[in-house]
Amino acid sequence: MTPFLLAAAALPFIYYALVLFSTWRFFSRAIPSAAAPFAPPVSNLKPVRGLDPGAYENFASLCRQDYPEYEILFCAGSPNDPIVPVIERLIRDFPDRSIRLLYATATDGANDKVAKLALLAAEARYDVFVLSDSDVRVEPDYLKTIVAPLAEPSNGAVTCFYIPSGHGSLADRLHAAGMLSDFYAGILVARQLDGVKFALGTTIATTRRNIDAFGGFDELKNRPADDLLVGRLIAESGFNVEILPYAISTIEDYPTLRDLFLKRLRWMVVMRHMRPWGHFGLLFTFGLPWSLAAFAFHPAAALAAGLFLPYLACRALFTWMIGSWGLRQPRIGRTILLIPVWDALAFAIWLASFARNSLRWRQGEYSLRGGKLVAVGQSPARD
Repeated sequence: MTPFLLAAAALPFIYYALVLFSTWRFFSRAIPSAAAPFAPPVSNLKPVRGLDPGAYENFASLCRQDYPEYEILFCAGSPNDPIVPVIERLIRDFPDRSIRLLYATATDGANDKVAKLALLAAEARYDVFVLSDSDVRVEPDYLKTIVAPLAEPSNGAVTCFYIPSGHGSLADRLHAAGMLSDFYAGILVARQLDGVKFALGTTIATTRRNIDAFGGFDELKNRPADDLLVGRLIAESGFNVEILPYAISTIEDYPTLRDLFLKRLRWMVVMRHMRPWGHFGLLFTFGLPWSLAAFAFHPAAALAAGLFLPYLACRALFTWMIGSWGLRQPRIGRTILLIPVWDALAFAIWLASFARNSLRWRQGEYSLRGGKLVAVGQSPARD
């Protein structure tokens, strides 16, 4: 058993080497830009629901863009949504901006966000779309940066990283540690090995033509992970999906570890259904549990030093490379200290994902059948 455990405990270091190489390759390049100024009119599509922390400032940051012509379209579920007064205040405070508020809810599909996006796309004046989540806060160069790569005809979509800024609770800080040390590491390895065949929902820049090419947002009305699927379907249409070495902020709020655990568990359950073998393969990226298991069967100081010190060094190094060197984030040292805690939590979430075949999403209980969201007790909807 010990030789097997030692060999298994060494496997994550192969993955760590890939992370280091992929991170260096990615952040060594400059942000791509158009050869000539490229700033077509943009329709910003913002589906909203409920009141996020810092919502007004999040929306106001999009009103302060250094960009020649754009509109902002919001879509809420009803005039009674608590976010509506915030948007109405925004419209009053920025009279020179083209801002519209629409209403829609899902009537023939499970994904309420997609129902809103379908209406927003239909009502948009312009053919370049920038989709972004309601908790996103951006700098004045955001639209200029995210839209520029679309000047290249082979680029069908553009996405970018995001940095959680809600650092009040331990859960907030663990979430930030997980994004920099775990989630983005996997994204960079995937890009290096297989290209980008996904998008991150915090920001997606694309065109009406590319959305229409896969059937429009209605094609996603019963699908989870619609942001990932937008990128995948555009890539399957023969276009590049470009991910930029550029970061925006998200103002997230995880009051408790349970909130963080449940949200990450929902995502992992979806990934298990969408990419079962890739999800299982995560087992060989977890350095902490393999090292602990090997040490438990063969407790020796030399073994502990030979496993734990390289594990900590690799995890700290590529977290610093991604967070500080790549994304220019301050105070990465405090994030690095939380990595072992995050790794233990992430492994627990991965294990728990195999025990669930349903998920809580938007106050409803859903199962996943054939890659579609199905309300518990109902049959799969037909497209």
